[in-house]
Amino acid sequence: MSIGPETFTSSAHVPRPWLDEDRTEEPLRAVEPRKISIFGLGYVGAVSLACLARDGHSLIGVDIDSNKLELLRRGQAPIVETGIQELMRTVSASGRVRVTDSVREAILATDLSFVCVGTPASSNGNQDLSAIVHIAEEIGAVLPEKSSHHVIVIRSTVRPGTVEEVIQPVLERASGMKAARDFSLCFQPEFLREGSSIEDYDHPPMTVVGSDDAYAVSVLKNLFGHLPCEFVHTTVRTAEMLKYACNAFHAVKVTFANEIGRIAQALGVDAHEVMRLLCLDRQLNISPAYLRPGFAFGGSCLPKDLKALLYAAKIRDVELPMLANVLASNSAHIEHAIDAVLSSGRRSVGMVGLSFKSGTDDLRESPFVIMAERFIGKGLKLCIYDPEVNVARLIGANKRFIEESIPHIASLMTTDLETLIRSCDVLVVSMKSPDVVAALEAHTRPDQLLLDTVRLPRRDQLKAHYLGMCW
Repeated sequence: MSIGPETFTSSAHVPRPWLDEDRTEEPLRAVEPRKISIFGLGYVGAVSLACLARDGHSLIGVDIDSNKLELLRRGQAPIVETGIQELMRTVSASGRVRVTDSVREAILATDLSFVCVGTPASSNGNQDLSAIVHIAEEIGAVLPEKSSHHVIVIRSTVRPGTVEEVIQPVLERASGMKAARDFSLCFQPEFLREGSSIEDYDHPPMTVVGSDDAYAVSVLKNLFGHLPCEFVHTTVRTAEMLKYACNAFHAVKVTFANEIGRIAQALGVDAHEVMRLLCLDRQLNISPAYLRPGFAFGGSCLPKDLKALLYAAKIRDVELPMLANVLASNSAHIEHAIDAVLSSGRRSVGMVGLSFKSGTDDLRESPFVIMAERFIGKGLKLCIYDPEVNVARLIGANKRFIEESIPHIASLMTTDLETLIRSCDVLVVSMKSPDVVAALEAHTRPDQLLLDTVRLPRRDQLKAHYLGMCW
C-alpha cells in the first residue's frame, strides 16, 4: 500500500515536563507490553534497550562484542551516559532484559526488532553499510522459521534510499519473503544527544516513522504514541533524509554562532549577548521562517549586509568560512535555474515576476533580474510580467540599479499575462497570486517548460512540464 505523508497527534499539546526542574513523576508507560530485540548496543541501542525495558517491555539485546554482553549480564551499561548505569541496573534486576550474540535466538523470541548498528564513514566519506547488510542477511535467514508477523525497524542513520534499495532487497533475498506482506519494514530516525539521551528518549521533539506498511506504523504508534510529542507518519525516504537535514542544521547553527562570535570578538562586542537577543526573535530567527526550500535570496538588505560583515572580518584577519560561502551558494541556485532554461534549447522565455520577492517593486539584487540579464545576453526572446513593477515610477537606488542592469527593461514588460503564457516556450514563475495561478492553469500547454521558484499550489493542474527549483 502506498501512502503519502500523514500526521497523527499524540498528546502533542501536553506541556513539556522537562522544562520543570522539579519534575519527579514517573515516565509515561506504553499500553501494550511487547517482546523486542535490539541489534547493536552502542549509544542508541543501549539507551533504547534500557528505556523500553523500564516501560514494561521484554528486551533481548544482540551484539557481536562479548565485552558489551558481559557488562550487560552484570547489569552494567556498555556506554558512558547520564543516568544509564542506574537505569540499566534497575531493568536488569527486573528480569525483563537478556542479551545474546545469536540473531536466530533473538528473532524467534521477539516480534519487533530495532536495528541500531553503526554506519561509519568510509575514507571517501561514503557510508560503510557492511554491518547493517550483514544483520539484514542474518535476520532474513531466520524469518521463514517464524509463524508470526515480524516488524523490523531500522534506526541506524542511513542515506535516503538505503532501506528500499539495499536493506529490503537483502531481507527479501535472504528470506524468500516479501516486505509488507510477510514481514514489516520501516525506518525510525532517532533524535538522541549523547549526554542527555535518556531525557531525549522520554521527551523527543517528535516521533517519526517512515513506512508504507500500515501494520508497522500501528505497532510503533502503540509503542511510542504516549510520548508528549507529535507522532508523524511519512515516507521512508523522507524519514531517512530528515535525520541528515537535522544533523546538518545543527552543524550549521553551531558554525554560525561561532563565526558570529569570532567577528563580534574582533569588533569588541559581547557575542553571547548578541546571540541571546537574536534568539528572542521567534517570528523570523527561531521559527519556520526562511526554512522552506525555495529560491535564491535578494533585495536591498541581505546581500549588502552580508558583504559588509565579511569585509569587517577581512580587514581584521578573521576567517568566516561558512558565511564567506553563503553568497556563492546563493549564486549557485540562480545558475541552476539559468542552466535549466538554457539546456532546454527553447528560445522564448516568459518571466512571471521580476522583483526579488512578490508584493514589492524592489529590484535590487533580485535573482530574477540577474536571470533576465543572462537570458538577454544569450540572445533569448524575453517577456516579463510583474504588475508590481512600473519602470516609469522607479526612483532612487531602485532606478539606478535597473539603469545599470537592464536599461531597456521597459520594452520587455507586458501587462498581458495570458498572452505571455501562450506565447513563450519557457515560463519562470516567481509569483503565486490567485490571478497568476488561474492563468497558468488555464493557458499552459504540455510542450512548455515551467520553472517554479515559489512552490505553486495545485501543481497537478498545470499542463506544462514542471520543474521545482529546490524540490
